[in-house]
Amino acid sequence: MHELELIIVISVLLLIAPFISNLFKLPIAVVEISMGAIFGYLGFFTESHLFKLLAEVGFLYLMFLAGMEVNLRELLQIDKKIFLLGGVFIGLLYILTIVISYALGLSKIFIVILPMLSVGLIVSVQKEIGKSKWIHFAITIGVLGELVSILVLTIISGIFELGIGLALYKSIFTLFLFIAILIGGYYLIKTIFWWFPTIRHYMMPNDDKYNQDLRISFALFFILIAIMLYLHLDVVLGAFVAGVLIKSFFEHNTELEDKLSPFGFGFLITIFFIHVGSTFDLHYLFNKDVLKITCMIVIIMISIRIISSLVFWHILSKKELLLFSLSLSMPLTLLIATATLAYQAKSIDLIHYNSFILSAILEVLIAMIGIKIIKRYSIN
Repeated sequence: MHELELIIVISVLLLIAPFISNLFKLPIAVVEISMGAIFGYLGFFTESHLFKLLAEVGFLYLMFLAGMEVNLRELLQIDKKIFLLGGVFIGLLYILTIVISYALGLSKIFIVILPMLSVGLIVSVQKEIGKSKWIHFAITIGVLGELVSILVLTIISGIFELGIGLALYKSIFTLFLFIAILIGGYYLIKTIFWWFPTIRHYMMPNDDKYNQDLRISFALFFILIAIMLYLHLDVVLGAFVAGVLIKSFFEHNTELEDKLSPFGFGFLITIFFIHVGSTFDLHYLFNKDVLKITCMIVIIMISIRIISSLVFWHILSKKELLLFSLSLSMPLTLLIATATLAYQAKSIDLIHYNSFILSAILEVLIAMIGIKIIKRYSIN
């Protein structure tokens, strides 16, 4: 397809997606992925470097916004008991996944994907139904889980690119050295801002006629991505860390996220979801193997979260535990990103790739609908 025609098709999908989402009461990410799949099946999308590039930038921008949900100062102030229980919860996810994967003879990629956690869609749930105890827990534990998931994704990306060997070990060492430098840098900048609190307001003033807040955010976003490329680490980590740093050091700018989000969710991130949908072949909706694997993935992912959530049985009610589990069963972007990396590295076949894409969509639908239904009833 000519690039001009491609731009027109994408623009039309950008325009109609919100209306379809409101009409059918579906998460807009699901609508965008579905439209990408339908229009791709109809032949509107062909291989395009521009389309792929915009989708990759969209995914990185999504991870940047996900990082902005993490305030390191608040994270470090989490009650030790909750922090410990969160660690146990995440540990149980991996233990259960390993046991189930070996028992069923599943590929090792399942051990990476099944325990993944992400807060992106949990935040959208909170915006829709309001704040509550269980959703606060879900976001807190989701943040911890997402940090672990990002690190795992970075290491897996290195394995796919470098293979098991000295180069991979050097890459992992570089990764942890980078994290150590980040931690040291965080406390150094925190100290500087404590001694000179006016600096942050000088960098992002309230009367910001030059949009300094946006300039700093985008500069840090691209600088950290460039550093990741130089260090041969996964650029996803750089985008995520950029968001974390912006949120942690410039929380006084309460309007910044509202300025950054529309550009992502109204443009770049939408293109990413449409591109993901375009890679899904609708023929596989009628493939017995894909449907079987998809059902297995969805059942396992939700089940291990329900079982692991029992560590909070004395803090949350039965109803809240179920809501908590469902809200953490939607690692849409991380699941798709890992499946894409695995497929590009030929670690999984087309059957499994499409199964992961379909399961990511179904999990969002099941969790979103399940949360709305359970909210109306009490479980004794």
